[in-house]
Amino acid sequence: MVATRTPSTSAKILYRPVGLVSSIVGGLLASLLFKQVWKRVRAGEHGDPPGPLQSEYGFKEIMLAAVLQGAIYAAVKAVIQRQGAKGFERATGEWPGS
Repeated sequence: MVATRTPSTSAKILYRPVGLVSSIVGGLLASLLFKQVWKRVRAGEHGDPPGPLQSEYGFKEIMLAAVLQGAIYAAVKAVIQRQGAKGFERATGEWPGS
């Protein structure tokens, strides 16, 4: 059974800058990771992932890129947020989540 952690108001406020910085870093990391994965998925063709308004790509390829990008972003975001919260708890003794 998992113990319930109720954050204090001060922990939530103190964690905001940490959460903001980790979100920015996570977004940059996810973007770099997605571009590297896309280069391997579509090796030999266009190196950059397609955008939804690029007519030279088919709908399936655009959807594949969007789904892959979303999955990578969500996974990176979850890892960064969780590890940031654990680090904050180790430093302060309080869990910052809701």
